[in-house]
Amino acid sequence: MQMDSERIEAMLEKVQKAPRYMGGEMNAVIKPWDQTALHYGFCFPDTYEIGMSHLGMKILYGLVNAQPDWLCERFFMPWTDMIALMKEEGIPLFSLESRKALCQFDMIGFTLQYEMSYTNILAMMDLGGVTLKCAERKRDEPIVVAGGPCAFNPEPLADFVDAFMIGDGEEVTLDVCRTIQAWKTSGQDRQACLKALAEIEGVYVPSLYDVTYHEDGTIAAMRPNCPQAPEKVRKCIVTDLNSAYYPEKIPVPFTEIVHDRIMLEIMRGCTRGCRFCQAGILYRPVRERSLDRLLDLACELEESTGYEDISLSSLSSGDYTCLADLIRGLMKKLQDRRVSVSLPSLRIDSVLKESLEETQKERKTSLTFAPEAGTQRLRDVINKGVTEEDLMDKARDAFEGGWSSVKLYTMIGLPTETEEDLAGIADLGAKVTACYFRVPREKRAKGLRVVVSASSFVPKPFTPFQWCAQDTQSLLREKQEIIKAHIRNIKGVTFNYHESRTSFLEACFSRGDRRLGSVLLYAYQHGCMLDSWSECFQYDVWMQAFEACGLDPAFYANRVRGRDEVFPWDVIDAGVTRAFLWHEWEKARRAEVTPDCRQGCQGCGIQRYPGVCQYANRRRV
Repeated sequence: MQMDSERIEAMLEKVQKAPRYMGGEMNAVIKPWDQTALHYGFCFPDTYEIGMSHLGMKILYGLVNAQPDWLCERFFMPWTDMIALMKEEGIPLFSLESRKALCQFDMIGFTLQYEMSYTNILAMMDLGGVTLKCAERKRDEPIVVAGGPCAFNPEPLADFVDAFMIGDGEEVTLDVCRTIQAWKTSGQDRQACLKALAEIEGVYVPSLYDVTYHEDGTIAAMRPNCPQAPEKVRKCIVTDLNSAYYPEKIPVPFTEIVHDRIMLEIMRGCTRGCRFCQAGILYRPVRERSLDRLLDLACELEESTGYEDISLSSLSSGDYTCLADLIRGLMKKLQDRRVSVSLPSLRIDSVLKESLEETQKERKTSLTFAPEAGTQRLRDVINKGVTEEDLMDKARDAFEGGWSSVKLYTMIGLPTETEEDLAGIADLGAKVTACYFRVPREKRAKGLRVVVSASSFVPKPFTPFQWCAQDTQSLLREKQEIIKAHIRNIKGVTFNYHESRTSFLEACFSRGDRRLGSVLLYAYQHGCMLDSWSECFQYDVWMQAFEACGLDPAFYANRVRGRDEVFPWDVIDAGVTRAFLWHEWEKARRAEVTPDCRQGCQGCGIQRYPGVCQYANRRRV
């Protein structure tokens, strides 16, 4: 399929933000199509600004293109104006690099970061000329794969994705590419390819498993239907981040994106054990990049991109062993170029004062802290492991160090939550502002801004709260009003909260089974896409979709699960055992804290993977 470049250029003159679709960025990789044996279309199911900010995309894009015989090109979800023009002009979804249609690629891979992007997956395949349902695809159509955190419950997308890559992607992606390349020239049917993919550790092929249900709608069993499919699909773990691929060049966009900076992944995983946090389970165990490797990468990336900001990326950057040395090293190497360093994902109880002073020698930005809950009791329930004193100490350090803007991330709807916990959220905001005013006027920065943000809790697979019900939407709205009433008259504090209807749908698909594929297809066919964008979200259509398919969304979102219920994701081995998660749920109900892994092994199960966990042999406390 040959694209008409002149027609595409004419389209770009009519749309908002044409750079979303132009390609040609500095460091974009252009390879000759006819001289490469495997063509991989990497698809990010959201807009260019979101997708180009994603570190995983940059890693896999560079990784595949580093192989001489392979080609990887990028696809992003178009905005509504571009979609309308593409349909009007008969132009399929095309890659940024060569403007080839999605259907021309041997394999296409989606990264699954957020459940509310699932309709975008269908839209991108449909716009790109790819048959939506796996069972209906012809031999010459792309093999559709997916990975990312949402792949740990792949079942809602089982009708549409041929194979899921579970866990760290650097090594399994290469294995999958090799398998598809070999199949491409074998002459065998698609089923042969799927069976070969299922034999790769970390790959789940839904069509090779049969699911049966009880009369009450819960799952009775999930069983493989061929010898190539394992009983459990074990997640992939990259054991050595120093030797793992990391790009030294990344595409630099022509337009502003959400995270327009160098992202330096300093570590992967977290030892803290917050009970609401799916990422903390999925990315276990903790692995760190060495100080020397990070300094080399930072210099290479700064040289190849010209960015003036480096973000130290991880689930808990303050826990990196050599954080202070790393920041000092970065400032020393890059100070002549006036490069600033930012620290996202700060834990309140990390030793950060010196690091904060070093990071912002050039310019000060807003600091973000995540107390998550308003009272110590509820923080103990979720195993946050920080205190109000920790927060006040760090807020005082920040204000004394010249910051005036602080964000506090919290959640509502957490298990065992009471009205006292909600009032405590407002109280934290008030106490943080009091810390600011205790700093002498001549020493504090002007323009106090404390933003308290409350998201609605969504129970996630592979967490101790996977058995819990989500609060109903009406109850979540009541809780939002309670906090608003408490916070309204606190000087310098503003309150932001997330729409409960999107959290409700997120909860449905987060713990949903493969029957939700029919709901997803109905919603897409009736106009749902770009659901994470409020101006595009059509809640009523989603409710019509559930009704048309004979499914109750409350069954998925608002129902307590029994201890022994079979979950749709039980076919996946995420490393942490179900017994450990249940034990953590019991401790949560007693508001009992579990110590950090660094203080002794808690027996989560990841130690079953030989040699991956540095804390596995430490005595449990």
